[in-house]
Amino acid sequence: MRVIQIRPPPLVLIPGGHTTITTNNRLIQKKSLLSYSNRQPLATSAPSPPPPFSTFRLHSSSSSPQNATASNQLAVLLELEGVLMDVYGIGNREAFNLAFKKLGLDCAHWTEPIYLDLQRKSFGGEEEMLTLYFNKIGWPTSLPTNEKGSFMKSVLREKKNALEDLVISKSLPLRPGAEEFIDDAHKEGVPVVVLAAYGKCGENVARAIIEKLGEDWMSKIKIIGKSEVEQSFYGQLVFGKGVSSSLDEQLMNEARKAASTERQKIAKEVASVLKLSIDIDTTSSERIQKVVAALRAGAEYADVPVPNCVLVAGSLPGVTAAEQIGMPCVVLRSRSTSRAEFPSANAVMDSFGAPDLTISRLRLMRSS
Repeated sequence: MRVIQIRPPPLVLIPGGHTTITTNNRLIQKKSLLSYSNRQPLATSAPSPPPPFSTFRLHSSSSSPQNATASNQLAVLLELEGVLMDVYGIGNREAFNLAFKKLGLDCAHWTEPIYLDLQRKSFGGEEEMLTLYFNKIGWPTSLPTNEKGSFMKSVLREKKNALEDLVISKSLPLRPGAEEFIDDAHKEGVPVVVLAAYGKCGENVARAIIEKLGEDWMSKIKIIGKSEVEQSFYGQLVFGKGVSSSLDEQLMNEARKAASTERQKIAKEVASVLKLSIDIDTTSSERIQKVVAALRAGAEYADVPVPNCVLVAGSLPGVTAAEQIGMPCVVLRSRSTSRAEFPSANAVMDSFGAPDLTISRLRLMRSS
């Protein structure tokens, strides 16, 4: 059996808003994130669709040699929903009630105990939550049986719109201590990557949550949206998007020259990635595939090996995906996951800041 050794092109983040792939002493630039400072504020009256996440820019702050060393030792990946903001613990139930009211369902109202019970029994599936609820209290009398599916889609559409309004209106706060955590990481030279690629709420909500950080804190993080995942090296391998023939040709040239021990090690890592992409396609759910791709893209943009990154997750898919690729994972509990168990997580914490989630504690956890 003939083995082809492949040396993946290193990724270099440059201030001009492009990710540079260096391969065979040639440069290939691909569009990355543009700066927040160049963005126009969100329009409050016009309903025009917002620009994609690629309109943010990755700022590279000046750092000391000590910080550069620290950034190679640890990177933190943060989920949005449940971590930066307790969207589902605070806003989702209220959004459902607003949707019920708008659709004239006066008999439908979810108190917190009802919401948590439905969430527990349905494992968080929102269509399942609606089915359980209306099976118990009765479906609208004017609704034909064969239209229950379209009815639930209408409720979920109105719920999504209401949730977007709640987040964008700034009535929902960030979790206490989130800004201080990002500050501490920035001071210690630890990259913080915010994962906006696979949340259930959609990009409008993700954008609104990120913008609550403000311009200063946004300059201290990297944001990974769907386009960044697709443009990452792993994303190109898995999803087959953006890989040009010239890049394929250069990879083959690099494979022929992969003779040193270091190159052989890198080749094994890429071979593992290629095998993982096959495993994902054949055995994993579509959502886990997206989460895995986002985690690998986050590590790539942070320029830190996957085992040296720590995912701060607020949901089970994130925990499952992190375990699958060998990334350490900490669960930050929210109101909606306060009673949930995460046996595969490295740790479960309740809040940002001591004695729970701190950069120093993550360092200790990763080194142990």
